[in-house]
Amino acid sequence: MVTRALARREVLLGMAAVSLLSDPALAEDFIDLEWEDLLPEGQTFVPNVLQGLIPHDETALASQQSASTGVRTDWNGKIVRLPGFVVPLDFSGQGVSAFILVPFVGACVHVPPPPANQLVLVTVSEPFESKGLYEPVNVIGMFGTTSIRTQLAEVGYALSADRIEPYT
Repeated sequence: MVTRALARREVLLGMAAVSLLSDPALAEDFIDLEWEDLLPEGQTFVPNVLQGLIPHDETALASQQSASTGVRTDWNGKIVRLPGFVVPLDFSGQGVSAFILVPFVGACVHVPPPPANQLVLVTVSEPFESKGLYEPVNVIGMFGTTSIRTQLAEVGYALSADRIEPYT
C-alpha cells in the first residue's frame, strides 16, 4: 500500500511533466466532463449506493472496491472541469492539499469505493478549505491517467487543480 506522502509525490511528479505544457490563462478554456465520460466506451457503472445497502462491519471498505474496466486517455494533458465530492487524503494548515474526487456522497467513506476509473486524485498548489464531505464542487485543472493505491482505494485518474468552486 502506498502511503499518502508517496502517493502524492508520485502524482505530483507525473502531473509536473504534464503541467509544464499548461498555461494558467487557458484555465477558462476547459472541457466539461461527466463521470460517465471516464468509463471506457460501452461500459456502465451503477454506484454502490444504488446497488443496495451495504452493512458497516469491520471489513476495510477498500477491500470491497469493484474492479475497474480500464481508463480513458482522451483527456490526458487537457484542462477539464469535473463535478464531484471531496474525500480528503492530506491536510496542510487549515485546508486539504490532496483529496479523492468521487462521483457520489459517501463513496470511499460510507460504502465501498467505486472502481478506479470512477475516482480522481486531486492535488492543489494552495490548500482547499473544504466545507465537508457532502459539499459538491467543480474541479478545474490538468487531467491525466494514473495508477495509484491510497489507503482508501485504487485510483485511475489524477487532476492538478487550478480552481475548485462550488457546484452550481
